[in-house]
Amino acid sequence: MKFSSFRIGIIASFALVNTLGQVSPSHSIPTPAQDTSQQSNQSLEGIDNPLNLNEPTDALQAFRKLLCSVEDGKTVYFVWQGEGFSRRPGEPDQHIFNVQGMSARACVSLTSETNSPGFRQVSREVMLYLDPATDEILETWENPWTGQQNTVVPVANDPVNTSPMWSDTTGRRLQFQTFGEANTIFLTTTIPLFYPNPLGGEHQAYVGGQYHAMEMFNFAASRSDLLDAPRQDLAEVAVSWSRISPWLPWMEMGDRPGELVFHAASTRLLEWQQLPEPLKSQIAGDYALYQAPPDLDDERPNQTTWTNFLEYLN
Repeated sequence: MKFSSFRIGIIASFALVNTLGQVSPSHSIPTPAQDTSQQSNQSLEGIDNPLNLNEPTDALQAFRKLLCSVEDGKTVYFVWQGEGFSRRPGEPDQHIFNVQGMSARACVSLTSETNSPGFRQVSREVMLYLDPATDEILETWENPWTGQQNTVVPVANDPVNTSPMWSDTTGRRLQFQTFGEANTIFLTTTIPLFYPNPLGGEHQAYVGGQYHAMEMFNFAASRSDLLDAPRQDLAEVAVSWSRISPWLPWMEMGDRPGELVFHAASTRLLEWQQLPEPLKSQIAGDYALYQAPPDLDDERPNQTTWTNFLEYLN
């Protein structure tokens, strides 16, 4: 399968792990350079011809192993859970809900028009908002600033796909980090987002209202697993996700000052039945479609919290 190379953007390469699927149209991500050519002899013992993360093709393969599977079409699941806080000028931050979410994803190998190897990921994702004290699913939420009872709209994004990622573009930008002889490799990304809000009008450049947020990810995996070229899947991947974003649309906060801060931990699962409750029951019932990713050739536009809420309103 061949694709033209003009569609690539580094934001798209990280959007698949963005739990709400918000993708900036164009933005390059600066990441700290770290020489990973000096591999730990101890951690790579028994591995023939390990991946060299300073080579773009190898770096892209390692990135794919972090995100999905090297085997085309194999479904991989990620789960995350954490906390959501409000932040308003002049008052303490409030722990207003917990979050619990999952992603079902798969990747497919591609070749660009310039014969550069690459891949693309397709996925679906669900995230629930939970009571911060009981972890029960929130169906309504009492807004402490307006006094209203707001209907909670869970995240249910279908699809959340990436543009193709090529070794001669994305592979050259990836910068993995190591710390001494530790058997762990890290990938850190910070993604500023600023683009027209789907719920806004046509004149946001004049009157404001753009979606303005920041996503922050840390990936960690075993050096020996990640650099083992024949190994198609990682035994373990740890991900930290943080986000600073506007009020969620279902909160009906309008232009009231303030923002939300999310902080969650994520890992890979072998199957969706390993999900924790209450998410597992929701995926088994109301969100059964999200047990599997979309077709590998899915070309639908991505869905986000804001486009999903727009459909909810309509």
